[in-house]
This record gives sequence, C-alpha cells and structure tokens, in this order.
Amino acid sequence: MCRCGFIIETQKLRDIQPCCNTDTLQVINYSSNSERAQNLVKELSSIQGSSSQSSPRFHLVQADMSSKTSVQNLVKETLDTMGRLDVVVSNAGWTRMTTFTDIEQQVNDEDWDRCFTMNVKTHLWLAYAAKDALAETEGTFITTASVAGVKPSGSSVPYAVTKAAQIHLAKSLAVILAPRIRVNSISPGMLLTEWGLKFPETKRNAAINNTKLKRLATVEDVADQVRTLALSRSITGQNVCIDGGSSV
Repeated sequence: MCRCGFIIETQKLRDIQPCCNTDTLQVINYSSNSERAQNLVKELSSIQGSSSQSSPRFHLVQADMSSKTSVQNLVKETLDTMGRLDVVVSNAGWTRMTTFTDIEQQVNDEDWDRCFTMNVKTHLWLAYAAKDALAETEGTFITTASVAGVKPSGSSVPYAVTKAAQIHLAKSLAVILAPRIRVNSISPGMLLTEWGLKFPETKRNAAINNTKLKRLATVEDVADQVRTLALSRSITGQNVCIDGGSSV
C-alpha cells in the first residue's frame, strides 16, 4: 500500500475526481454540505483498491477555508488521522457572476475582499500549515487557479485579478519552499460543472469556439494533470493551463 497522506481541499465537491492512485489515503475537506460529502466518499470507496487495507481510505473534514484557524485545524486533523502528508490539492475559490466588461459591476468592495481571501490567502494559509509535514516527505502542494488569471476573462474582474495573484503566489512558494517541497498551479478554462453551467448557453458556446481544440476541458482532464504534478519529482513553479488552447 502506498502510505500517501493526501489533502483534497475544496469548496466544490462536485468538481472532485480521484487524482492519485486508489491506494492513497485521502482527506477531503468540505465546507457545509455533509450529505454531498458523504455521497462522494461512498462513490470513491466503491472504487476497488489494489490492497486489502482495513482502515478507511477516505476521511472527511469540515472546515471553513475563509478562516485561518480552521485551515490550521484541517492540517492538524489530517496528520492526526493519516500520520503523514505527501500531497495537498488546494482547490478552494470564490467568485460572483457578473458581466466582465461592465465596470460598474467590478467595483464591489465585498467581492474584492472575499475573492482575495478565498483565491489567495486561504492557499497561503494552507501551504504554511502544511509546510513542515510536506518537507518531511518531500511532498507537493498543488493549487487550482484559473485561466482567468492568465487572460483577462471569467466571471468577474476581482476573480481574474486574484487568480493571477494565486498563480504568482504558487511561483513564490515554489522558490521559498524548495528544495524539499514542489509547488505548482493548474489553470482550467471553463468546466461544465454545476458552477460552469450557471454561465448562459451563449457564453458556454463562445468559450468552446474560443478554444483551439474546439472543446472544453473536463474535470477528468484536470484530475489527470493533478496526478501528473503529484507524481513528478522534477516540476515546480509552473502554472499549467488546461483550457483547450483558449489562452494561446
């Protein structure tokens, strides 16, 4: 059995797919929807592992990622439960749907403050809380940004700007936490998740036409890239766009 301690930290449970092998021990953070979280663990537990590990492979932790103390407690409970930490997938984020090109919708101070907390600060808090445990295992920290942080676009200007900051945070952490911890970010384009389907159909179709491959990335595409970054020993400080070429 691969004794791999693995945090998947998220506010978006429908966006999760298994992104390491089925024998890793994974802690999954959720914000408030315990029923959905339990259903997710039930679904993941039905995937057959290659070993007969008696203890559960998945452990749920409810944590408010907008709270620094809650983030610290998430890491503590993970270590108390799993005993080690090898991979952190930092997937929290927040935005509000707006018309991107309407400046009047982009000057809401509450949007800016919440975006900065959920798209930047929470990832820093999590990396800081996990750094000693990740250093012990020469582990990796992977944060989910957005193509909106690469090319001005998306649901709001506060979101795009703070996603750009998140990407630069990951690069900065890659410098600071080297050589024992690898830090990378991934930047998906539009995903047709529960959230992505909130965009009007016209905008979804425009997003498809804006890609070079004439297809949107899927959650499975993102999970595959997370797995690649988790397993690679030679990649750090990179932002990988998973967007069908829309940012090119």
